[in-house]
Amino acid sequence: MKTRAPAEAGTAAIVHLAETGGLGAADALARARAFAEPLLAGERLDTGEEVLAHADGVAQVLESIGAAPTLRAAAYLVYAGDYLQRPEEVVRKAFGDSYASLVTLTWQLVQIQRAARRAQGQHDPRGQQTERVRKMLLAFSRDLRVVLLRLASRLQTMRWFAAGRVPCPPGLAEESLQVFAPLANRLGIWQVKWELEDLAFRFLQPAQYQQVARLVDETRAAREQGVAAVRAELAALLARHGIAAEVAGRPKHLYGIWKKMQGKGVGFARVFDARALRVIVDDVPQCYAALARVHERWRALPEEYADYVARPKPNGYQSLHTVVLADDGRPLEVQIRSRAMHEHAEHGVAAHWMYKEAGARGYAGVAASGEFEERVAEARKAVLRELLAWERDFSAAGQGGAGEEGADPAGATPAAFDDRIYVFTPQATVIDLPAGGTPVDFAYSLHTDLGHRCRGARVDGAMVPLNTPLRSGQTVEIVAAREGGPSLDWLNAELGYLRSPRARAKVRAWFNARQMQETVARGRDAVERLLQREGRTALERDALAAQLGFRDAEALFEAVGKDEYSLRQIENLLRPAAPPPEETRIPLHRPRSDAAGRGGVLVVGVDSLLTTLARCCRPAPPDAICGFVTRGRGVAIHRADCPNFRHMASVQAGRVIEVQWGEGRDGQGAVYPVDVLVEAADRSGLLRDVSEVFAKERINVTGVNSQSTKDRSTAWMTFTVEVVDAARLAAVLAQVARVPGVRHARRK
Repeated sequence: MKTRAPAEAGTAAIVHLAETGGLGAADALARARAFAEPLLAGERLDTGEEVLAHADGVAQVLESIGAAPTLRAAAYLVYAGDYLQRPEEVVRKAFGDSYASLVTLTWQLVQIQRAARRAQGQHDPRGQQTERVRKMLLAFSRDLRVVLLRLASRLQTMRWFAAGRVPCPPGLAEESLQVFAPLANRLGIWQVKWELEDLAFRFLQPAQYQQVARLVDETRAAREQGVAAVRAELAALLARHGIAAEVAGRPKHLYGIWKKMQGKGVGFARVFDARALRVIVDDVPQCYAALARVHERWRALPEEYADYVARPKPNGYQSLHTVVLADDGRPLEVQIRSRAMHEHAEHGVAAHWMYKEAGARGYAGVAASGEFEERVAEARKAVLRELLAWERDFSAAGQGGAGEEGADPAGATPAAFDDRIYVFTPQATVIDLPAGGTPVDFAYSLHTDLGHRCRGARVDGAMVPLNTPLRSGQTVEIVAAREGGPSLDWLNAELGYLRSPRARAKVRAWFNARQMQETVARGRDAVERLLQREGRTALERDALAAQLGFRDAEALFEAVGKDEYSLRQIENLLRPAAPPPEETRIPLHRPRSDAAGRGGVLVVGVDSLLTTLARCCRPAPPDAICGFVTRGRGVAIHRADCPNFRHMASVQAGRVIEVQWGEGRDGQGAVYPVDVLVEAADRSGLLRDVSEVFAKERINVTGVNSQSTKDRSTAWMTFTVEVVDAARLAAVLAQVARVPGVRHARRK
């Protein structure tokens, strides 16, 4: 199909033709039927109904709700489109752009509904089918004439099943009750709503339908006599008080009666609107004047009074409803409304659309003036609000209803329809996408894997670029590779490949997963090379990870691959040093010439005393040191500035002795454990970076203790390192202090 013209532009074309005498409304209707008759003669719909008879019935339904002849003419052209090779082009040449647009949209919707109906029962439950049809109608709601044509078509189909006593498919009847009747209710087209409900009720629940019908018929004669008497009395009463009014009985609505009996748990006698009168007056003041006269004459039931004039229903319905007790003591409902209210109640949106199509000719005695476009725009906004409310009511309830009242959500505006589009798969599945959604969004909405493998798309049979914005009503088919992943370009917002946040998240997750796989593979290679170098390839990887504090080997490989864990830590585990004693003990024997050959401690003036290095201050050459004689552990060597030593010396000064560092003769001094405190801003990889400084300076780290604040703003790390000369440690700590994030590095 070619590009479709907007509904407003199409209507403007008809108005222009009418004003210039190019195409009159009555002429359009006659020409349309004459055009369609030879094409439709002898053809039948999939329901079995003759196509031409169906088109005639649709036109009659549209006429009954007040639709203009131009819309009734479209009913013939829509079905004729089935038998034309290029329906849009042919109709445009013969009848104009407005008809071509309407025929294209309606014909496309009909075809999709037929395909969906064929798919039902194969792989599509009935509930999904109902949801699908609802979304289809929303998808085509931009041109409200399409919605009216589909409502009229469904009513004609239900009438044909009833008239021919042909069994109606349950799915079709249920769809009529759950989708089309609530839609007619939302649009205020009461007569279509009521008839659809009664017909669907008849096919879905024939026993209950017959029961209610018998209850109505059994009392019909008496009730009609009583209603006729009250109607005549009320008409005379209003006339005596100068109120010009039309008083009539209201048709009985079987489904409404049954639903009220079920909902309130009451019998037929308690259904107050089984007998009802309708009073139509000229204006609002006369509505209330007539109400006052009714209440003066009969006793009212206050709990049954409703003022829909002051507070209209969400779909614009206005009327005064009251229930009074007639002279026979039985309830009688009286509805009072103005002529304008009655027109809207009977025709709903059709009245708005007929007014619009009337153009400069005017409608209902109102000529189109400077306010014409403004009134049409407001009417269209109101209808769109109702469609939106219908959509939200349906979604909230989880199923379609047929109640007469619906909530109009606060703040609901027609702009909400601009947020979503509805497109179709080749199997007629409705896919809901954000406005501007692309074929890539469409593919991801169907299946994540299909989105990853998406390489091309056909829209309405034509190949299009993957960043083409889709429009409601289009049919999309995805061309996918057997394997592969998304393109990084899809995440570039400027290129316009993705509009759905959900699809964008799936693409981002794919790239994150691939990056994680590469990181783990890099870490695995590094660990495997280390194990091979150390001759430990038989080592269980998960056991190694557990020894290093990781949950499994994958976590270890990930940390190594991200450079957050040093391989030297694994080397230290694979090459365990002799466990250091609780206190480093260096026995010294003064008589031997090499007593201090390893850099030990000499006690001045005393031979063969056992010395130990205190762990509280961890002295190392060339620190100034002092000795303190302990009980059972020899002489404890402390740094001269050690707070513990000063306290003990002040209490037991007699235990303090002089000591000094010994000198080695072979140039190989002993190593001494020293504690180093590092304060830094916590970050990923901090421990690794500090450890690498010690490794480069060939300083062995024998222990690490790390702590962080709850908000991870500060980390404190205590390293136990082995040094020969503490004086060299100052240069190493200066390098540690230059590591990014480190604030202080000092000897403890």
